[in-house]
Formats: sequence, C-alpha cells, structure tokens
Amino acid sequence: MIWRHIASNFLTLLIVILIAVAAAIAWGKHEYTRPGPSAVAACVRVAPGASLNAVSQQLAEQGVVSNAYVFRAGADYQGKSRDLKFGSYLMAPQSSMEDVVKVITAGGPSTCGTEVLFRIGVRENSVILRDMDAETGMFAEQAKYNPASEPAPEVITAAEAKPDARLRILVAEGVTSWQVAEGLKQAGFLDGEVSKLPGEGSLAPDTYDVEKGADRAALLAEMERRQAAILAAAWEAREPDLPYATPEEALVMASIIEKETGVPNERRMVASVFVNRMRRGMRLETDPTVIYGVTEGKGVLDRGIRASELRRRTPYNTYQIDGLPPTPIANPGRAAIAAAMDPEDTDYVFFVADGSGGHAFARTLEEHNRNVARWREIERQRGEPLSPVQGD
Repeated sequence: MIWRHIASNFLTLLIVILIAVAAAIAWGKHEYTRPGPSAVAACVRVAPGASLNAVSQQLAEQGVVSNAYVFRAGADYQGKSRDLKFGSYLMAPQSSMEDVVKVITAGGPSTCGTEVLFRIGVRENSVILRDMDAETGMFAEQAKYNPASEPAPEVITAAEAKPDARLRILVAEGVTSWQVAEGLKQAGFLDGEVSKLPGEGSLAPDTYDVEKGADRAALLAEMERRQAAILAAAWEAREPDLPYATPEEALVMASIIEKETGVPNERRMVASVFVNRMRRGMRLETDPTVIYGVTEGKGVLDRGIRASELRRRTPYNTYQIDGLPPTPIANPGRAAIAAAMDPEDTDYVFFVADGSGGHAFARTLEEHNRNVARWREIERQRGEPLSPVQGD
C-alpha cells in the first residue's frame, strides 16, 4: 500500500511537472513570436565577435525584447545561436523576437546607425554623413562636403572607417556615364580602376549599398545590369505603335525626357510632344541634345546656348538632324523610361518653360508663340539672357 501510494504521488507529480513544462514551452513560444514591446523603431548594434548572451541582454536593456532568456532559447532552438552577423540593424516597432533573430543572423549592409552617402549629381557630387535617431528611425545630416573641391572632414573619414558603417552610392537621374565614372573615382571607400566608360544611358540612377573596398568596375556592372532589367521590363509593357524600332531608341527618348523636365506629372506630357513631332516628321528641337553635342556629356554647360551652337550640325543637335540622336544624352531614371514607353495621349507639339519650374504646352504654333511671349517677359523681368525655344 505504501509503495502504491508513493507511486501514485510520483505519477501525479510527474504529470504536474509535464503540464508545467508544456505550459512553459507554450508560453515561451508565444513570447518568442508575439509582437515585441518596443513602440518605436530601434537601432540594434551587433559588435564584432559578440556572443548571443551579450546581444540578448543588450536587446532586453533597449526594450526590443521582453525576455533575454526566451530570446536566447528561441535562437538556440532554431539553430541560429552561432549565426550572428555584426552590423547595425533597424528593427521595426513591435518586432517579435523571431523577427529580430532573422535580421541579426541574415547580415547584409547596416540599415541604421552611421551612414555615409556619396551622391553623384548633375552639377556636383557630395558626401553626406548621417546618423539615425533610434527612436524615430529618421536620419539627420551631421556633415557634408564636396569631394572635388574640399578635403574630407575628419568626422566623415572616421565614419567611413567604422566596420558597421553603412556605405551608399546614390546616382541621381540625368547624370551622364562620364559623370558617374568620375564620381566613383572620388569615392575614397571604393577600390579598383574604371578602365572602360559605360555606354551613355546604360547605368541605372539608384542607391547602391556597398562594402568598404568594393570594386568600382563591379559596381558599374551592377548599375548596367539594373538598367538593362528596367529597360527590358518597360519595353515589354510599352504602348503599341510608338515610333521606336528598338529598346535602345526608346532609351534615347527617355534620356531626352529626363533632361527636359524634373516635374513628375509632366514626364508623360513631354513624351507626348516628342512622339507627336516624330510621327509628323518634325524635328525634335530640344536644347539638352544641343548641349550634349557641345559638352560630350562631360559636365554642365553653365551658360546659355549660343546661336552658332544651334546652327552647328552635330550628331546630337536635334535642331539640325531628323529623328533621334545616335545615343542617349544621359542616364534616365525609371520614371522617364516609363514615360517614354507610355506617353500621354495629347495633340501637343510644342512646350516652353512657364516660369514655375514646369512648362506650358501648345497644339499650334500660334498658341505656342503666346506661351513663348509670356516666357520672354519672365526672362526680361528676371534679367536672364533670352533662351532658344522650339518654334521661336
């Protein structure tokens, strides 16, 4: 009887223990997968060589996870306790422990903390140091300089040397391939030579995450790959009966659109003007092509176009040649390529600046001349030199 009583008590205790273990496991799984306690974005830094124990304590102290032990146990159960990748990572508000583990074991470029952004622009290049506010997830500019004319501030040099700094190259829409290649030469955190200038228009304006010491030629190849993919997809989805025989001709048109307007809702309107002119056998008569013929894409003109330059016959002067130039005149962005493939349905064949940063469009020469007169008056009031315009 005594042994039966002992056995019964032991069995009861065992059942209680099993129930408690099952409840603990269920609770732990719930804690591991449920939304985390942080109501704001958080920047989590995993130091080189950091242990899972140290990282879990840090996450608990930051308020990113609710329980350091559950976080460690969950990562260990998933077999990821040894897969930590150093860097700085932005955690979205209420990220679960499971989500956090995925981010800090996947690695890749740092997504918060210190960012060094090298911007290749049409008029100038700039290097910008930004730091993220962990509570808001917003970047704030800390320092900036022009690498072509200024020495690098020590604060930016020190930031570039940080092992977990996020290094990025931003290529603006409308820059030429020469400008991109020259800009990359100024990026001190890159390595390698640029032995061959990429074809005009072949580089995708975009933001590129790079590692310190990344090869310049390999980065240019990635820019070409992205632009080729964008062009191929846009060509596949293009409107029928456009006056382009090949994707390459469409890319030329996109580059002209890119240089003619920076107003998003005007791109398809500008595209319609040039498409209508081509369909009617009219010359494109667009100033950016004249400028490209003068500069060969090596920088900006920084002055008005001379009458002699309008009369000079170059392969790019669309006041003197029929149809499209032989190559793009810049690297167009995704939106300009889309506009070239899907122009607005209009009867417009003229446009001129309207003084607001946009353009006034016209169907007839008479209407266009009125728009030109208004623009001439604006130029006179501003004391600007009179610029050439279509049909003037």
